[in-house]
Amino acid sequence: MLLWVVLVLDLGVSAVTLPEITDENFIAECVEEHNKARSAVSPPANDMLYMSWDEALAITARAWAKHCHFMHNVHLREDGRMHPTFTSVGENIWTGYPPNTFSVKNAIQKWVDEVKHYSYKENRCTDVCGHYTQVVWAKSYKVGCAVVHCPQGVKNFDRPGAIFVCNYAPGGDIDGIQPYATTGDPCSGCKGECNNKMCSNLQRDSRKNYNWAPRWDTASPTSSAAPCNSFLDILIMRPITFILMCNAAYAVHYFWPSLLCYE
Repeated sequence: MLLWVVLVLDLGVSAVTLPEITDENFIAECVEEHNKARSAVSPPANDMLYMSWDEALAITARAWAKHCHFMHNVHLREDGRMHPTFTSVGENIWTGYPPNTFSVKNAIQKWVDEVKHYSYKENRCTDVCGHYTQVVWAKSYKVGCAVVHCPQGVKNFDRPGAIFVCNYAPGGDIDGIQPYATTGDPCSGCKGECNNKMCSNLQRDSRKNYNWAPRWDTASPTSSAAPCNSFLDILIMRPITFILMCNAAYAVHYFWPSLLCYE
């Protein structure tokens, strides 16, 4: 009975399913939440670009998230290591527990809430606010995000959790520069169709396919970035292992009935 309880609990912990970077609902929510924050900046921006999805940025975000380390990508400032074409890439990171409570909306809102620490007029932070300024950086028009389950724990934390990483291009948070301009009406400082106070462009906003992966991408043993493999492990391999263990226990009891008996 104890063995069965342990196995059931283990299955429950491992059966966390998080969206992949190809999940259209996940993609749509990431884009929507970013643009919602960008269109609502105060004071209003006149040069805010509409932000659209980039597959390569999502691939990079996933590759780094697999390390299950709550710190910025060490290759962030290295040319050609974050994206096949963009030379400047920004990054935001969120982590939380338990992993199955993750939501795109809540994670991005945590970044946006940093606005309370930011003074646009003085262009300075009273506390952490760099996540917010990257979200609303006017010239960053591409985003790619990934979320990964870390069943063995997130480094620098003592519990299993999820890591959510978003990469941006071109990267923002440039020292001494405000995230957006305010001199004029919305969209007066950028080209394209004005859509909800943001400039959109069909060609710029289109999604591209990339046959690319960062050269430093190596799978981390502490992450579960392949839901398919986890699914097969849970539904096939673990039940088989359980059956084999039961058979082994029965064989021991049948051939050596007194072996596990105690007075």
